[in-house]
Order: sequence, then C-alpha cells, then structure tokens
Amino acid sequence: MQNQKIELPYFDQLFEDIRQGKTEVIKSFGHHVHWGYWQNPTTADGSIDDFANAAENLTRRVCDAGGASDGQRILDCGCGFGGTIASLSDRFTNMHLVGLNIDPRQLQRAKELVQPRNSNHIEFVEGDACQLPFADNSFDLVLAVECIFHFPSRQKFFQEAWRVLKPGGKLALCDFVPQEAFLPFMQLGSYFIKPFLSNFFGYVDSNITLTAYRSLAQTTGFTSILEEDITLNTLPTYPFLRQLQSTGENAQPDNSTVMAEWVSRLQLIRYLILSYQKHVES
Repeated sequence: MQNQKIELPYFDQLFEDIRQGKTEVIKSFGHHVHWGYWQNPTTADGSIDDFANAAENLTRRVCDAGGASDGQRILDCGCGFGGTIASLSDRFTNMHLVGLNIDPRQLQRAKELVQPRNSNHIEFVEGDACQLPFADNSFDLVLAVECIFHFPSRQKFFQEAWRVLKPGGKLALCDFVPQEAFLPFMQLGSYFIKPFLSNFFGYVDSNITLTAYRSLAQTTGFTSILEEDITLNTLPTYPFLRQLQSTGENAQPDNSTVMAEWVSRLQLIRYLILSYQKHVES
C-alpha cells in the first residue's frame, strides 16, 4: 500500500538542522518532538536540559494515562523519532513496542536511535494511522502523543484504534483542544490563520472540542477514563521555543508559534491529555 505523503515543513527544517549538526536543536527535538510538561511551571529555567526533561515528562504522563505496564503490546501512532518507544522501553519490561509513522525519514532515525532494553521487543512500521496495518484485538494500548491533529480523520483513527485494541484495551493521546465558545471565532478566522499554521506545521486540524471528543469516543465504543487539562504545565514551552528560534543566522520568531502561545495563555485552546477504554463485551 502506498502511503499518502504528508507535508510537515517543521520536520523538513528539523532534518536540515540535524544534518547541519545544530546541537541546541538536536538536544531539544532530536528525541521527542513535542511540547514539555512541568509539574511546577515556575521552576522552568529555559535550559535545553530542562526542556528535554519536560518533554520526557509529557510522554510519561500520556503513557501513564493509558495505564502502560510490563508485558503489554503497545502501538505508538505518529511515533516521530521513537522517543515514546524509548521511554517505554526504559521504564517497563517484556513489552512488544511498535512505532508507526507515515514518514520513512522519521522511522529511519528512530531505528538508528532506539534500541530495546529490559527484555522488550521494538519494531518500527511505515503506515497510516487511519488505516492501521495490524490485526484486530492485537494491542493493549494505543498512543498518539501530540500528533492526532495531523491525521486525515480523527473518526477513522478512533475506529482503527478501537479495532486493533484488545477488549478492555486503552487509547491515550494529547491534543490542542479549543474551548467551545472560541471555536466559532477560530473557524471564522481560519482563512487568515491557516497560512501561518500550514507554512510551518503543515496540515493541522484543531476544530474539535472536548464535547466532540466525548461524542466521538462514545459512538466509536470507548468509555472515557481521563480528561486532564495541562495547559498551564506546558506554557514554559513557548519562551523556550522563542529562545531557540532566536539563535543562528537570520533568526526570527515563527508567527504560528507566537499565535499558539497567545491562545494558550488565554486558555482559548487547551492542552488536554485524554484516555479511553474499549468496552468489554458481556
């Protein structure tokens, strides 16, 4: 099956920075490619090590929201450079860990970086999160760490996650979710906002509210386990990004990041961790 090519300009830039050996970028986003989580945001010091730790913390919180534990079969959709797979392999034992991504470049780097530990088995698979190349009832946990907004359809992804999960299995994800009252304004301004987003982030669909997530989960056959708002815990990501973007020649802040920070600080768009369980048939 030929996978649809997804344009992600920020990954193109990231690969170029890695090729050029930019140490700050490699240490910040060469492992995890997502926001950070600070238990106490006031302790963030803006250093690369601090951000790297925060990015690992966010991964762990999403995995814990899905009940990750020893001996499980876990699928990480949109696995990036394999940071979540590596984190799981470091923390747990006797797991079968599968990282899935539609971009073969990301998978190649993941294969180079991530080696199994603690009697775990790891594999990386090229594929579409909305057409998962796996058998029914084959995973205990499906993850989507800060990537679901790139998927062509959340509905199809939820349906596919439900299909490949064992009865009682769980789905855990994190996403940027607009407040109900803000969604109409966001949709109204999408004509102006979309070019800023697509020029850096590529295809992004943030037009889903928490109410819509609840409805989607219910119609798919999931029971909601957790809805955690960690917006405030992620805010130190933005000054760190501004600092990182200010280094190097011709450096200038990215408009899409500035806009994301503004709506996050006003909590018009919230950063949520969500987890669900597949109904156990009686």
